[in-house]
Amino acid sequence: MHLAYPAVLSALLFCTGLYGVLARRNAILVLMSVELMLNAVNLNLVAFDVWLSKTAQDTLHSGQALTLFTIAIAAAEIGIGLAIVLAVHRNRGTADIDKLRDTAEHGDDDDPDDDSDGDSETARSEPAEKAEATA
Repeated sequence: MHLAYPAVLSALLFCTGLYGVLARRNAILVLMSVELMLNAVNLNLVAFDVWLSKTAQDTLHSGQALTLFTIAIAAAEIGIGLAIVLAVHRNRGTADIDKLRDTAEHGDDDDPDDDSDGDSETARSEPAEKAEATA
């Protein structure tokens, strides 16, 4: 088998995973896309190991050994990632990445150094109306 077949398949898997990381809003789907990217790397490691073992006299199978370590690290990463996502979902009620980012960016509304002239309700509602208009 030619080396080009698994390399092209690996590139397609990696690009699909990259699209999933960049385009998805759900944190669990982002973690699945990262796992897809790691599997593409594992496919490349095994394919190049098999290709190099045909030319080398001594076969060490270092690509396959590195793939096993990558699988173990990916399993630990997914376990920790899912635990974090579940904890955030319990606290905030959503796993949407954009909503989590938006809640982290907003400051406190009760600013003691607020120098507005008693019309704080209209001052606070105008940015909210602007945000709704842009969304």
